[in-house]
Amino acid sequence: PELPAVYDGVKLAAVAAVLYVIVRCLNLKSPTAPPDLYFQDSGLSRFLLKSCPLLTKEYIPPLIWGKSGHIQTALYGKMGRVRSPHPYGQRKFITMSDGATSTFDLFEPLAEHCVGDDVTMVICPGIANHSEKQYIRTFVDYAQKNGYRCAVLNHLGALPNIELISPRMFTYGCTWEFGAMVNYIKKTYPQTQLVVVGFSLGGNIVCKYLGETQANQENVLCCVSVCPGYSALRAQETFMQWDQCRRFYNFLMADNMKKIILSHRQALFGDHVKKPQSLEDTDLSRLYTATSLTQIDDNVMRKFHGYNSLKEYDEEESCMRYLHRIYVPLMLVNAADDPLVHESLLTIPKSLSEKRENVMFVLPLHGGHLGFFEGSVLFPEPLTWMDKLVVEYANAICQWERNKSQCSDTEQVEAELE
Repeated sequence: PELPAVYDGVKLAAVAAVLYVIVRCLNLKSPTAPPDLYFQDSGLSRFLLKSCPLLTKEYIPPLIWGKSGHIQTALYGKMGRVRSPHPYGQRKFITMSDGATSTFDLFEPLAEHCVGDDVTMVICPGIANHSEKQYIRTFVDYAQKNGYRCAVLNHLGALPNIELISPRMFTYGCTWEFGAMVNYIKKTYPQTQLVVVGFSLGGNIVCKYLGETQANQENVLCCVSVCPGYSALRAQETFMQWDQCRRFYNFLMADNMKKIILSHRQALFGDHVKKPQSLEDTDLSRLYTATSLTQIDDNVMRKFHGYNSLKEYDEEESCMRYLHRIYVPLMLVNAADDPLVHESLLTIPKSLSEKRENVMFVLPLHGGHLGFFEGSVLFPEPLTWMDKLVVEYANAICQWERNKSQCSDTEQVEAELE
């Protein structure tokens, strides 16, 4: 007679266990809050806080799954965005000095800009990404409708329908193709001002590009880097840990990189190819067995640019050593629950923002890696918090520069009258 009671107890315990796992995995108890902001008190930062409501408002992800950084990241990785538009652009081709053909897509604005100026967003996507990715299409469409011309780099070797014609493809920090795109925009539209935007690996590239030389910052209004990793050397160890499933993500990303490299096997490893001296046939066999990005970087990627060691490659290709050389307004954005970027790496933007008035570091609790979905309960909205924040920040900087220019003109007129 006591057995039914025992079974009921087991059922209740099982249900309780399942609910506990769901609550823990979906992080349902985590609060929603405005992003943590790290900056120095200045006229610029006060203007940004006043002009960018998203910096001080709660970021509210979808109720059921939005507080899980893993689900946000997985949805970005598999789905990209929901109901993604298809902006129309023109593909441009640039022949690099080593014979490589770089491509980017150019999208004209669909409305007048808020300050009436000609402003171009030069955009660098994430690892192995290009202008046809859904999250890029969604962002470009939104930027166009806010009056921005957009130029989106297609990472060398990333587009499946364009073959490599030189034994080289994109790497973690090579800025050559991005620099060529920026120079094309400057020459073609000499009156335009630039807003530099990078996502993930692209965030590393754009910061490194701006910090490489002061000339790269000419005509640049500001830079926004979303979900960068800052230091490949420091990230290397954390990416091999199982904490937050980083090792699993590492394996998936390495597998995708292998497929891309092997799709260009003939261009990179063919007998007719003049390969870098350090790149050997045995590296191809090591590529087949690689299970991490570190192994791929060590056996293949670093050799495209002649680095003598993986350590040298990681140090030289990372933006960390270039960040302090950026003088234009710089917004760095990471999510606290990003499973790819370890929390120890976030000390880099925090420390930088404490020393530099031009830097603001934005750290929301949720968002995962390039997720930042918004929505009510279950279904996400087409536009993400990230899309809105980047455009809102760019609009504010444009207005800030316009106000500075007007004040300067007024002072000049008063001086002449005196």
